[in-house]
Parts: sequence; structure tokens; C-alpha cells
Amino acid sequence: MVTRRPPGDPRGTRRTNAEPLTASWRLEPPPRRRPTLSVHNWRVYVIPLLIVLTVVVIVETARSGGSSPHSGAPVATEHAPIPVFTGSGTAVLPSGPAISQAGAGTWHIVPGSGPVIGKGPHVFRYQVAVEDGVDPASYGGDDAFARDVDATLADPRSWIAAGTVSLQRVAAGFPKPDFVISLTTPNTAHRPDLCGFDVRYESSCWRPSAHRIVIDLARWVRGALAFDGDLGSYRQFAINHAIGGVFGNPQVGCGTDGGLAPVMMQQDFGVADDYVHDVNQTDPTNRNRVARDGKVCHVNAWPYPQGPGVPANNPPN
Repeated sequence: MVTRRPPGDPRGTRRTNAEPLTASWRLEPPPRRRPTLSVHNWRVYVIPLLIVLTVVVIVETARSGGSSPHSGAPVATEHAPIPVFTGSGTAVLPSGPAISQAGAGTWHIVPGSGPVIGKGPHVFRYQVAVEDGVDPASYGGDDAFARDVDATLADPRSWIAAGTVSLQRVAAGFPKPDFVISLTTPNTAHRPDLCGFDVRYESSCWRPSAHRIVIDLARWVRGALAFDGDLGSYRQFAINHAIGGVFGNPQVGCGTDGGLAPVMMQQDFGVADDYVHDVNQTDPTNRNRVARDGKVCHVNAWPYPQGPGVPANNPPN
């Protein structure tokens, strides 16, 4: 069948049945499409945002005093790379000022020397040292630490009261001191060649093979719960207790229930025999030194708390 096209149809006068009857020949603009983010151009938006965020982080770090790991002395921190024991009881380290958790692992001798203290025939010569890489502000400085050591050892209630030993501080050039009293960060103190980690609480120790007394910086700064905030007495105890090890005295428990604790009792951990016994079960060197006998005593910093002439629980050997 032949049909005529409408007037003005640009395609002429004929069409066939194969052409759709509803076709429109008006030229319509294509439909608008919503713009999409191409897989290839997402970086145009994301990368500038990342750059802005990076700049903000850098600026905030600078404002807060951040430093790189290689910028000098270790930052005082409580985040230790060694295991932290969160036990309970009086052996737990008290809360307090920030502590330099790690130092350089080496020590420098604090300058100074002194006269012979005491009347004993055997003179023990010592030096005072502080671990390198520790902020002096955290412990009052090298000189303050050395003064505390010297004053404790020269006290008439110290080990010189026995009349069998004398003590003398010697300078760095002295060839072979009998021992070095070293203020040491917790990480270094727990090294296997020093105090080790058999007991997971902070404590000081005497290391005969190194001729070194290790005074734990954490304890020096914060003390022990048994001393109830008396930091001065705790420091005197820490020095006398460690030097008692130099003289060959073992760890002991309470001598008398309700009496003064022997200076060789681990008062860092507490003054109750049962508790100190339990703490030591992980340490093969002290496991059976304190009996579970129910005794509880009072803190004491001195081997001869009554002074010369009065017997002590821990006389030097």
C-alpha cells in the first residue's frame, strides 16, 4: 500500500509499512546524564585532601613538642617496650611523676670524691654513676643523687655503725672501685646481665659480676607504697639495702612481728612476710628466703636504726 507523506516531510512522498507509525522526525536534544566520578579522575579529589591532612598533622605535632626518635634523650614516657606487670598489693609502683623508661644503657661517673667514713679496717671504695640519656630534671640532677648517696652512707645508722667496715667515694680515675652505685632506667635495670626480670615489679639490685649496684630510677622517683609517700626514707632504704648485698647479706623477712623491718627485707615490695614470700615465688634466687609466717613489720631504712653499739638484724659479714 502506498501512502503519501505529510506536507513538508523532508524524506519525500513515499514510506512503507516497515517504518514505525509513531516515529517523530522532530530533532530532540539528547537526555541529560548525571555526571559520574571516573575511575581515572578520583585522585583529583582525594590527593589534595590527603595533602591538607598531612600538613595539619605536621603542624599539630610541632605545636605539641613532638620529636623524632633520633632527636636526643629519650622522651619521658610510661609506654614501656618491656612487659608491664599490673599486679596488686604494696609491690606495685606508686603513681607519680613521669619516668624516663629507657636510657642509653651506659653510665657516666658523677665527679667527686670524699674522705674515708667509718672506723672499720676494711675500706670499701665506691663511685656514683647515672645512666646516659636520662633527663636530669626527672631525678633532680647528678649532684643531688650523689649527695643523697654520700649522706646516707655517712649517717651513723648506716653500715659503718658496725665498726667493721669503712666507706670512701673515689673519683672517675680510680682504677678498681669495689662497687659503683648507678641510677638506672627500668629497661636497663631489667637486662639479664643486671637485675633481670624474674620478679616483674620494679626494684634495685646488686650485680656482683659487674661490681654495680643498680638503683631503679622508677623507684628513686616514686618510692614504694609501704613507705606511704616518705620518699626520703625510701631512698635511704634503697641505698642501704643494696649495699647490704655488697657485704654478703641475703634477703630476709620480718624479725619480729610488729617491729622494725630488717633493712635486708625487700621493703620495695612490702613489709608483710606472706606477701613478700608470694612475690618471690617467680625468682629462683629468693624463693625460699622469706617464710609465710604471718608476720608484719614497719618500714625501716637503716641497718642500725638505733646507731652504733646496738645490734642490728643484718650485720655485715
